[in-house]
Amino acid sequence: MCGIAGAVDLARGVDRAEVGPMVETMACRGPDDEGLWLSGDSGRAHAALGHRRLAVVDVPGGHQPMTLERHGETVLTLVFSGEVYNFQELRRELEGRGHAFRTASDTEVVLVGWLEWGSDVVERLNGMFAFAIWDDRSEELFLVRDRMGVKPLYWYPTPDGALFGSEPKAILAHPRAEAVLDLDGLRELLAHVKTPGHGIYRGMHEVRPGSFVRVRREGADVHRYWQLEALEHTDDRDTTVGHVRELLDDIVSRQLISDVPLCSLLSGGLDSSAITALAAEKLRAQDAGAVRSFSVDFVGYEDAFTADPMRDTPDGPYVRELAEYVAADHTAITLSNEDLTDPDARAAVLAARDVPVSIGDMDTSLYLLFKAIRGRSTVALSGESADEVFGGYRWFHDADAVNADTFPWMAATRMGPLDHSTGHFAPELRDRLDLAGYIDASYRDALAEVPHVDGVSAQERRMREVCYLHLTRFVQILLDRKDRMSMASGLEVRVPFCDHRLVQYVFNTPWALKTFDGREKSLLRAATRDVLPSSIVDRVKSPYPSTQDPGYEKALRASVADLVSDRDAPVREIVDLDALRAAIDAPQDGPSIDTDRARMESVLQMDAWMRRYRPTLAL
Repeated sequence: MCGIAGAVDLARGVDRAEVGPMVETMACRGPDDEGLWLSGDSGRAHAALGHRRLAVVDVPGGHQPMTLERHGETVLTLVFSGEVYNFQELRRELEGRGHAFRTASDTEVVLVGWLEWGSDVVERLNGMFAFAIWDDRSEELFLVRDRMGVKPLYWYPTPDGALFGSEPKAILAHPRAEAVLDLDGLRELLAHVKTPGHGIYRGMHEVRPGSFVRVRREGADVHRYWQLEALEHTDDRDTTVGHVRELLDDIVSRQLISDVPLCSLLSGGLDSSAITALAAEKLRAQDAGAVRSFSVDFVGYEDAFTADPMRDTPDGPYVRELAEYVAADHTAITLSNEDLTDPDARAAVLAARDVPVSIGDMDTSLYLLFKAIRGRSTVALSGESADEVFGGYRWFHDADAVNADTFPWMAATRMGPLDHSTGHFAPELRDRLDLAGYIDASYRDALAEVPHVDGVSAQERRMREVCYLHLTRFVQILLDRKDRMSMASGLEVRVPFCDHRLVQYVFNTPWALKTFDGREKSLLRAATRDVLPSSIVDRVKSPYPSTQDPGYEKALRASVADLVSDRDAPVREIVDLDALRAAIDAPQDGPSIDTDRARMESVLQMDAWMRRYRPTLAL
């Protein structure tokens, strides 16, 4: 998996002493090895590439930065994060073209592939990846990100080059980068939409999914190498279901490749259960033993569970049934209120996120789950993104949400600008934010990108738009969260449902086929029914769990009360103290409970972020 960082300066050169700390910030992403390479001669380097390694494939031979030489001179240098799942096929093709390899790693395949095909190699890669490659021949840096944006990559242009890193913290460790949050950055934090390319901090950008950035003397430019296309779908129902299953079989087989212990994340829902069951089936066929699986739970959660608008049932019974059904080696990680409110765990979440966007106990529990898994496995398969691909969220099937003139998830969950997003800020700051206008502009920009086919009904056209919004604006929020929480513990999480072949195929499947049985995720349910118990096939979508223990809410309110009374708390300058006091004193039940809780979580994380990162607020 790994973390990468580096700098290019084509005028004054780069300083090892300035780049070294950038690389060190990536230690959590790569606990197994590190390296730093500088270009140039006579001590003057135009480029520095750094790497922290989490060893997954070719453990002894995959050291980075990795260089490629011709005629005794280095021509290409690469730092790579992620996995290429088709590297063995590409390696055979490159060997057929006369290339020799020194290692068994996928990293070297990318490096040699770049020599053979140049930047066109990215269109041949199947995987999740973010990498930087320096071409010493032309003195150009390329920053490349996978099609769906599973792996993060940020960059910060400078007058004569750029800084880059897997996470903002790497860039902010360089003295030329400044941690400035302006109004647009704050709007992006609060909008519940991830604008492609937005880096939150002023001057910082995220490499857009399916794109690469080229940095050279003439400046920097961005190239899109992949995006969703509108294609006519001609397969009938049986053929469509069969092709989805063929793709899933191939995807899971590829993503089981690992030289270190591997497991699955299991919630008892359709998505994670399908991945776990398919993995179990393939491991049995290879005589590779039982699939190892992990789930998260809370002390007393199942016994005291109360249905809410998002969750009809607890996960526990379904997790146990699936684990028994596929004979998994299963472990449930059970967390207490003390775990969820532990200051060190909450600080680790902030350090992983780099910005105050925590969703409270759901982030903390995910981090603690991954930390516990890392003691037994290095790689995990996840069911993330199936809802975006197959249309699984409840608001996909809510006519009011679908037809609202905004992002459907906002219409359905009331996560708009007048709700908890800005309610904790001082009134004058709320006015300056104009979050409603920002979200509307973002929505219009996204709609303008949607590719369409001719001759379809108004509903089909709208559902294509809804699917596109989720695959380009919503899924990024969840992928970023999962990457940060997992890599904070040095755990690699793979997301089979983000394979671009599956995403493209299902995107062009008509909505009537996606819902042919009158329910959500009809295609996934039909394609995996044979490997799942009927109870899980029929289970209604249930999101990632959140604790219902009133003790957590009580501890949260106490923490906010301490903050409100702390006259040195930096967040006091931007929040509405009266609104916070009202939230603290409000009853611990009723219609405002979720809004109050979200506001309090946000304020606590904002204050912790201001203390730790000491940003300049240009608001």
